[in-house]
Amino acid sequence: MATNLATVNWTFACACEYFTEEILPIIQEQHEQDGVPDYPARCEAWCNWTDMLCKDREISEWQYMNWSHPPCNG
Repeated sequence: MATNLATVNWTFACACEYFTEEILPIIQEQHEQDGVPDYPARCEAWCNWTDMLCKDREISEWQYMNWSHPPCNG
C-alpha cells in the first residue's frame, strides 16, 4: 500500500471529477437502465477504484482511508 507518497498525484476534487466523468457513465449503463440511481453500485465502484489507486501508489493510504464518496454517490 502507498503509505506516504513524495508527491500527490490525485486530489479529492480531481478524483471526484474523474469518477463522475469516466466511471459513473459505465455504472449507469450497467446498473441504471431504469434511470434510478444504484447507489450501492456507485459506492462499490468508488471503493474498488480508490483501492486500486492506493495499491498502484497513485494515492496514499491516508487518502484512501479518509476520502468520503463523491457527491454523485448520494
